[in-house]
Amino acid sequence: MATCSRWQGVRANAFAGRHLILGVTGGIAAYKSCDLVRRLLEREASVQVVMTEAATRFVSPLTFSALSGRPAMVDPWGGVENQMPHIALSRESDGIIVAPASADFMSRIAMGQTQDLLSSLCLAREVPLWIAPAMNRQMWMHPATQANLTRLREHGVVVWGPASGEQACGEVGDGRMLEPHELVTHLESALEVLPHQDHLPLRGLLSGRRVVITAGPTLEALDPIRVITNRSSGRMGFELAAACVAAGASVRLIAGPVALRTPMGAERVDVETAADMHLAVMAAIADCSGRDLFWAVAAVADWRPQTVASEKIQKGAGPGLGQLVWEENPDILSAVGHLPAKARPYVIGFAAETGDLSQIGPKLETKFKRKGADLLVGNIGPEVAGQAAAEMVVFDGQTTTPMPHASKSEQACSLVLQVARRLRDREGSCP
Repeated sequence: MATCSRWQGVRANAFAGRHLILGVTGGIAAYKSCDLVRRLLEREASVQVVMTEAATRFVSPLTFSALSGRPAMVDPWGGVENQMPHIALSRESDGIIVAPASADFMSRIAMGQTQDLLSSLCLAREVPLWIAPAMNRQMWMHPATQANLTRLREHGVVVWGPASGEQACGEVGDGRMLEPHELVTHLESALEVLPHQDHLPLRGLLSGRRVVITAGPTLEALDPIRVITNRSSGRMGFELAAACVAAGASVRLIAGPVALRTPMGAERVDVETAADMHLAVMAAIADCSGRDLFWAVAAVADWRPQTVASEKIQKGAGPGLGQLVWEENPDILSAVGHLPAKARPYVIGFAAETGDLSQIGPKLETKFKRKGADLLVGNIGPEVAGQAAAEMVVFDGQTTTPMPHASKSEQACSLVLQVARRLRDREGSCP
């Protein structure tokens, strides 16, 4: 019996597999960007440096090329074969960070001017833009700079800093670029909720559909101190929420107690017990139709104590944990799966199993019939805290199809693609 949860566990590396553009503009703080490149590479991101002409007066492009392993780009007319670099570079990236961002550069992108490669790709981007201003304190406080700052924020640009302190000119005040380690911290928070490039093929596949997803474990109280739960990290459900958002769906994520960031664009409802999750799901499903989806990913407790002790159960004093009387929790997947057809979304259930992947087919077939699901995904446990990969099979009522061993982000992308095709086939559209 588990009496403590693993949901405080290890966070995944938000930088792994990410490709970032680092814009460097003219300013003495450009030397700090060399350290920023190093720190990003250490965290398994790839970095393409794009410099303004003024930036090359402070740090050589050769320096950034050597640090990043990619040629630093300055020329708006070259560097990407058969493509326009201001388009191609942003399309292959997860985001653009400009550090340092000079007053002149902020002015140009605030007004939509494209005098160089960096400002052009910032205007042509489809990805987030983060800037770290660096300039003299009087330049920072000037009304024109502050007006540009307001305009940039209205356009969705995220501004980190500046810091206050001694400046290269000898003056003291606001205008120092944040230190590289501070920028890495900001980037980590931004990337944790940002859809991965793996999601690009999903665009538009679920547009106009509602999606309800359950994720994580539930907690069932034994007494005011103790609970029973399981090892679910919730990561698979959160990855599916991010993938469904990327596919254009309106997503409600009903989460048990997990320490994971809400995917950008998803509406999150936090619950603790199986009964709480059941109520939240049925309320969310009431707004759904046959065009919508329900993903039952959460590892919901099968049983709960019939009564919860009003005080902590003491060791050796009176009825102990072994004398608890248990009752079944509501079966959320079955409750949704057996709704009348007109009130029922497309239902995808998850079944955690142990043992050999090749031997779980009969178990899935039994559960499939009992639960009333349209699709059942079998995943092999037990889950390891912080585990980022998954081993799965998909059962559609007739065929059991193994999925390649891959990260949970990749598995989520693959599952959304499969479900989108099945929905279109069912609705008579071309896949």
